[in-house]
Amino acid sequence: MYEWRKLNAKERAALISERIQKNYPHHRPPHFYDVSGSYHIVCSCYEHAHIIGLSPQRMLDFTHSLLTTLASLHVDIFAWCVLPNHYHILVRIDNLKRFMVGLGRFHGRTSFIWNGEENCRGRKVWHSAADRFIRSEAHYWATLNYIHHNPVHHSYVEKWADWPYSSVHEFLETVGKEKATEIWRRFPPRDYGRGWDDPAL
Repeated sequence: MYEWRKLNAKERAALISERIQKNYPHHRPPHFYDVSGSYHIVCSCYEHAHIIGLSPQRMLDFTHSLLTTLASLHVDIFAWCVLPNHYHILVRIDNLKRFMVGLGRFHGRTSFIWNGEENCRGRKVWHSAADRFIRSEAHYWATLNYIHHNPVHHSYVEKWADWPYSSVHEFLETVGKEKATEIWRRFPPRDYGRGWDDPAL
């Protein structure tokens, strides 16, 4: 099992730097356009197993594959966060059904590769993909804050910016720390996720 907590500060900084230098597809600058067609998608590993987080390299490779896949599906990416056993994305989608089919194919490819690497053919890797329609500007910003706060929520890090597998670095670079703090104060997640984002994740 991959444990971020075991890495020292130098190792963490190196991972953050590597992820940023990979030139991954960037999300759209984080400002609100229109709630129509925007969704918060949560995808979890089966039985909360830390399959994504087997190693730092797998986390990096998965992050790249996820963002590349989202770009190929022609969605606007507003925020994202990858954790050892699940991930969150905030995206604008023209056709949810078609998007879910594409995401399902992506999950199938990752399952096949990982099960081959671990000699676990037939293992169920993914549990489900839950989607929630964004209903308002307040809902949008609370969702974005929740996604960036998720590694803190699950006690992987103490600060958002310490987690390398997230759009938080581009977000802070775009809006600045002062504006990000203002957005957090105006749209705190509060009980966001209760009942569907299991604390055991």
